[in-house]
Amino acid sequence: MLNIVILGFDSALASAITGVMDLFALAGVTWNRVQGETVGRHFNVRLASPCGEPIRCINGIQIAAQLSYAQIEQVDAIIVPTIGGPIDEVLAQNPELLALLQHANREGWTIAGNCTGNFLLAEAGILNGRRATTHWGFKERFAQRYPAVKLTADQLITRDAHIYCAGGGLAWFDLGLHMIERYVGFEVALQTAKAFVIDYRRDSQLSYSLMRLAKPHKDELVKQVQAWLQEHYAQEFTLDALAERFNVSKRTLIRRFNGALGSPPNAYLQSLRIEAAQKLLEESELTVDRVMSQVGYEDTSSFRRLFRSKTGITPSEYRRRFSRR
Repeated sequence: MLNIVILGFDSALASAITGVMDLFALAGVTWNRVQGETVGRHFNVRLASPCGEPIRCINGIQIAAQLSYAQIEQVDAIIVPTIGGPIDEVLAQNPELLALLQHANREGWTIAGNCTGNFLLAEAGILNGRRATTHWGFKERFAQRYPAVKLTADQLITRDAHIYCAGGGLAWFDLGLHMIERYVGFEVALQTAKAFVIDYRRDSQLSYSLMRLAKPHKDELVKQVQAWLQEHYAQEFTLDALAERFNVSKRTLIRRFNGALGSPPNAYLQSLRIEAAQKLLEESELTVDRVMSQVGYEDTSSFRRLFRSKTGITPSEYRRRFSRR
């Protein structure tokens, strides 16, 4: 039986602990029971805390630990759950956890972090020079604090050597299924996903993110252009015509947009159109081609390619996941 230890700490997200513990504990169990087959557990999963004491999760629930960090010996994998409280406070309050992660990295143990829990991996220095992901809403903060990490926040799961990272808050089940497949096999991972009634092998969190088109800035020209684009994004116009409308050169317009928003006007317009398409797919019954036309595109293949690059999935898949029932 494989040994998995969850590294608990105060202000962790409770579901990222109990959920992943259930997932591992019931791999080879729930599906087998449903099918009337012999139950065969694959994992022994335990919760550790700094001194073996219960941990108080961000929702106020206390969860008993089975061992302390010091009692963790050779294991098959350790998992760091989501930080539910203020990130800076949790980082400062857990030197024992950081030291344990450094030890585990030196020993070559499999290490996995979920969502904002990956801040703890980065704080320990074990992600330097490695690919990683985190919750899409914290990617700028993560990148600024840990510039040596190769952050790919659009990815739901990353693996670099013996270190795994998962993206958004409930991505613990993607992480758990991925690890079950690695340790036991695809069939058991798939059966576990079916038993828990969850999608398997999602690979992107782009479709869950906000494009942050309303990024705050103080450039009045850019604000005026943004307001106009918000009303006329579906119309056809050139960048030259847009610059002329606001009595500036195209070069000046591009420079001001880059300075205020970190992207040129054409990229901003694309994001605006895709966000409008997302809203139509969520709230209307228009066909994908009709949605494409309403947001200003005429070429189907170009629209689908751009939509996928921005959201990680096709327009049809986006509607299936997010449309109002």
